Amino acid sequence: MKVRHLNCGTMRPWRTPEGLVCHVLLIETPNGLALVDSGLGLLDRKYPGKRFGPARHYVRPVFDDAEAAVSQVRALGHEPADVRDIVLTHFDADHIGGLADFPHARVHLTAAEHQIAYHPATLKERERYRPASRAHGPHIVAHDPGAGDAWRGFASAIELTDIAPGIVLIGLPGHSRGHAAVAVDAGDHWVLHVGDSFYHHGQVDGSGDVPRALTLMERVIAQDWKRVRDNHDRLAEMWAAHEPDLLLVNAHCPTLLRNAGMKGADQG
Repeated sequence: MKVRHLNCGTMRPWRTPEGLVCHVLLIETPNGLALVDSGLGLLDRKYPGKRFGPARHYVRPVFDDAEAAVSQVRALGHEPADVRDIVLTHFDADHIGGLADFPHARVHLTAAEHQIAYHPATLKERERYRPASRAHGPHIVAHDPGAGDAWRGFASAIELTDIAPGIVLIGLPGHSRGHAAVAVDAGDHWVLHVGDSFYHHGQVDGSGDVPRALTLMERVIAQDWKRVRDNHDRLAEMWAAHEPDLLLVNAHCPTLLRNAGMKGADQG
């Protein structure tokens, strides 16, 4: 499958010199287009308070319509209806903002994330999972990664063959209750998108140049900080292994997005 790496939303949190991106994968499957996450959408600019909430004052999203996934899909010569499936790492606003721009797409996520996003249990979760982002009634397809097979040491993983063979949803909770990673077979290598399992490349590559503001934000948002730290360790091990057929990316690190782009605008 052919994979493109897109920035579908720039954010500029305080004391984060490089800012953040919303790293989205656009996949050309045999059955149509699929996205991994959807970044910020067109409605976010119109209704930032209802859809993004007070967090926008800290992360300071740009809300550039040209960066929206639907705008980039059109710029590549496709129609929004060509996007038949969207696989979410989790249901935070900066990952689901574009869902309403693809109202006919099936939206895949873990059953645990679906449950808490639609039925938040605490005040923090009610603020985190805002009803306006799902008001268009997305077609949800919930999956249980625990019902699948292991994938490269991750025990909880399920192949989403209803989209296409070679797309794997991997349970990786910590940042949220049902957070997941998504692995995509791009032919000569796999792309592993780990969402918000870490924020900055320095947390896994050993460079140690992580802005303190990001680690503080990560800890405040995390549903289970111990699991987040465990995920850091597991992904650092994968990074250190330098597996030649694996490209590890996350949702928000500009460096990892640039590095993915250096491998070519088209992957696969």
